Amino acid sequence: QVQLVESGGGLVQAGGSLRLSCAASGSIFSFSAMGWYRQAPGKQRELVADITRGGSTNYADSVKGRFTISRDNAKNTVYLQMNSLKPEDTAVYYCHALDWGAKDYWGQGTQVIVSS
Repeated sequence: QVQLVESGGGLVQAGGSLRLSCAASGSIFSFSAMGWYRQAPGKQRELVADITRGGSTNYADSVKGRFTISRDNAKNTVYLQMNSLKPEDTAVYYCHALDWGAKDYWGQGTQVIVSS
């Protein structure tokens, strides 16, 4: 059973930074891609960033230049470095993984609140 455990969320002032971590219970080489989604109150869940096994990255336009996704294969962990945070970044952030059979896995979510 694959488990994804997020950490690193919290309350930060606008302009500040946070780093989210997503630790997988097994090797992240089991996944074709991993990423981060977020869901704000009253809104649909949206892709923030993802990274393929080969290291290719993709970002939502709203976070380009501010957020960076990375992975540490030895630690089976994916990170999301969030800089220059804005109040509109406030949301629950979910770690996501897609295995080679196109099955989705989700973490439990971590809350990020950016105060103005």
